[in-house]
Amino acid sequence: MTGSGPGLHDDGMPVVFRSSDRASTSGQRRYLGGTQWRLVLAVAAAVCGALGSRGAVVALVLVFVATVCVEIWLLTERPEEAWYDGRALAESTKTLAWRYAVGGAPFPGGLPLPEARERFHARLETLLREAPPVSLAPVGSTAVTEEMNALRALPFDERRRVYLEGRIGGQLAWYSRKATANVSRARTWRLLLIAVEGLGLTAAVLRLTGVYDFDLAGILAAVLGAGSAWFAVRQYETQGRAYTFAATELSVIQGRLAHTDEDTWAQEVADAEDAISREHTMWRASRGAG
Repeated sequence: MTGSGPGLHDDGMPVVFRSSDRASTSGQRRYLGGTQWRLVLAVAAAVCGALGSRGAVVALVLVFVATVCVEIWLLTERPEEAWYDGRALAESTKTLAWRYAVGGAPFPGGLPLPEARERFHARLETLLREAPPVSLAPVGSTAVTEEMNALRALPFDERRRVYLEGRIGGQLAWYSRKATANVSRARTWRLLLIAVEGLGLTAAVLRLTGVYDFDLAGILAAVLGAGSAWFAVRQYETQGRAYTFAATELSVIQGRLAHTDEDTWAQEVADAEDAISREHTMWRASRGAG
């Protein structure tokens, strides 16, 4: 959930970030893939039930067996936990790295480097102790990276420029793109679901009037249910609103940071990172994650 930019790239983050990011990406892919299979199988079951032939009944049994297998896999593996918890750890690590690198609280620029490094390690170790095991792929060193130290050593004006372009500007562009994409997808899915509802109504009326005797309406009802379930899983409307709000808040913060002096910089960076973390907290809450 991040944008890229100059100054501090993903490969310049601590290993913990890359590890938890991989765990989250893998968990998301497996969870969405399992959910897709479950919904496709539900539609396939409706088709087999509507056909009613002996072969269709055998296929229906196989479909139900496959559905049970997918459900058991989702319950035992719980890939959504790796997705949510891995993303939480990755984003928490990223915000710590940016705070350290640009002199944001609790790592102000005037803090001696050894003390800042020690404070960073302590904060990161706390995150690791509190992180669920599913949020991590194998982890290597948790040390501060050379890129983070190089950015921290820059003069204030240069650090401010890099933070505004690489972090705030990158996040703002990312939120704006995501807001537009989610609003568009929500509208498309709404129209598709309405179209399926209309087809289902038409199919039911035609069967009622004796035009045909095939249970097409039942199949379309299954398609509608699967589509509605997928729409609920992706939460396009909720995310569209959340990203729009986050982009608006960050645009205000961007203007304020551009005129911040070195005396108030550390706290202003902390406030900006809190705003970014707040969006992610809302995202996790909407997913039902703790």
